[in-house]
Parts: sequence; C-alpha cells; structure tokens
Amino acid sequence: MLLFVLTVSLVFATAVFMSMTGKGGGNLYVPILVVSGISMHVAATTSQLLIIVAALVTLLIFHGERYIDWKLALILDPPTDIMAFFGGYYSHLFSGQVLKIIFAIFVFIAGILMLYPMRNASRYTTKRGFGFWYREYNGREYLINLWLAIPIAALTGFISGMVGMAGATFKIPLMVLACRIPMKIAIATSSFMVATTAFMGFSGHLIQGDMELAQVIPLAIVVAIGGFVGGRLAIKINPEKLRRIFAYTTLFASVIMIVDVLL
Repeated sequence: MLLFVLTVSLVFATAVFMSMTGKGGGNLYVPILVVSGISMHVAATTSQLLIIVAALVTLLIFHGERYIDWKLALILDPPTDIMAFFGGYYSHLFSGQVLKIIFAIFVFIAGILMLYPMRNASRYTTKRGFGFWYREYNGREYLINLWLAIPIAALTGFISGMVGMAGATFKIPLMVLACRIPMKIAIATSSFMVATTAFMGFSGHLIQGDMELAQVIPLAIVVAIGGFVGGRLAIKINPEKLRRIFAYTTLFASVIMIVDVLL
C-alpha cells in the first residue's frame, strides 16, 4: 500500500511539473513505474497513456491563452508521430534491459541539452531560403531550419516511441536552440505534439498487448488533475526559471534507470 501511495504521489508531482514545461514526463513516469515493479514494456505503454491524458488537459489551457503555434506543430509533428508508431511497434525487437539502456542514454543527452543556454528569438529578415521558414506569431518572429528540424524530429519520435516517451525533452531544445522559438511558444506547441506523438507510440505498444487497465485507470485520473494544475501554473510562472530544475530532473531520471540496469 505504501508503495502504491508513493507511486501515485510521484506520478502526480511529475504531471504537474512536466505540464509546466511542455514535457510529456516519460523520462520520469517510466523509471517510477519500473521501480514500482511494473515491467519495462508495460511501463512504456502506461507512460504513453499518462502523457496523452496530461497533455490534452494542458493543451486546452495553452490554446485558451493563444500560445500554440499550430502551423509549426503541423510541420514538425507528422514525422515525429509516424516514427513514434514504428518505435513503439518495433520495441519488442529489444529486451527490456536494452530499452532501459537506450532510455538512460537518450534522457542523459536531453538533460545536457536542457542545460545549454537558451537565447530568446532574435530579429530576422523576411528573406527566405529553400528549407528555411520565417514565422511571425503572437508578436514574435523566428526562422526555422527545416533541414535540421525535421530529421531530428523524426529520430526523436522513433526513440521516444520505443522507450515510452513523448519526445518533448528533445523537441523543446530543438525549437528553442536550433530555431530560436520563444520559450513559452515552444512549450505550448510542444503540448500538442506531445499528445499526438504519445498516442502513436501508445498505439504501437498497444498492438503488442502491453496494457494493464487496473493499473492505468487510477494513475490516469491522478495525471489529469496534475496536468490541470501544471497548465494553470505555467501561465503564471516564467518557464525559463524552471529550465535548469528540469534539466537536473531529467539527468536524475537517467541515473535512476542506470542504477536499475546495474542492479
């Protein structure tokens, strides 16, 4: 019983904090579920569903504040979603132990990227070259290098779908560092991409039968509440101030999984 209460508490806290930064939370949901005794494959599937629930709740809040760049999401999301499905479907080609190692490496790199200094979008000329997309949205402007953004988005989707993540841990650094998209727009847009990417990864896992409803339903309710709280807080708090906290949290999640592999 104590383990269940601890698991629920950690899942709720994860939903709140990850919703505030536009992340899915798979880098924390997965190790929490694995440590609680759930197998890696079931944990990955459960994590994807929890991500979907929290992201949908947060999405409604960000949409009401007009922070979501829908055109940007519709460009970056399809390659991520398609590859997330294949990542989830082909995850059974690897053992749970291998998936844990992939997870740890992927999340560690993401944590390092989140520590990289993030600059605000700077002024750009409206001159456009092939493969470079100039955007003006909500009073801000930015130039997106599609040659870089789309391949990274596709790779992120495949690995994320395989290990039970939604990919926001990489998408936000991609949007902010490579495309210089303002932090709040990146976070809000990520909330939409998180939901769709997680759904595709979840579908791939579900086909393989990795689902235990008795465990999922109570956790999904907790995550919905956490997503609402996190979304409301995100409107009031500057997410940039939380960047380093979540970078270290991401690194901590990778350490948890490494320890689990070694033990």
